[in-house]
Amino acid sequence: MTTPLARLLLVLLLVIINAQTGSAQGTHPSVNDEQAVRQIVKQLEDGWNAHDGKAFAAPFAADADYVVVNGSKLKGREAIEQGHAGIFTTIYKESHNSGTVTSVRFLRPNVAVAHVEWNLEISPGDEKAKAISTLVLTKDGAKWSIAAFQNTPIRTAGR
Repeated sequence: MTTPLARLLLVLLLVIINAQTGSAQGTHPSVNDEQAVRQIVKQLEDGWNAHDGKAFAAPFAADADYVVVNGSKLKGREAIEQGHAGIFTTIYKESHNSGTVTSVRFLRPNVAVAHVEWNLEISPGDEKAKAISTLVLTKDGAKWSIAAFQNTPIRTAGR
């Protein structure tokens, strides 16, 4: 025979176990979350290849941090858009960029880090410049956006 106190403790234990199991089930990112992160990289690639600063900047958070390959820093989607609109009409007006997602890691259900290798052809037929970027992405509701972006050149022999 169990005492009322023992029954109460058993019920409390079951409630705690159920709460922990229920919250743990909701903390894992879904396959859709990884696909959304990969789609954002595709949006960057498509915006670049269309030479469209607005389209390139669209997946960034309004207050995103962007470290350019030369080490300078842009703050916010608007600055990212303006900066890219400028380079798309000058030095990169004939460029083509292709990105390959090499990893996606979820730090939290709503925070991911992605690494992307880029192959940039500045003009048709030119040797490709290579870079790797680190993206920190956050999810607000159902929408992922880039909170921070660091772009670093990959040195090849002789360069």
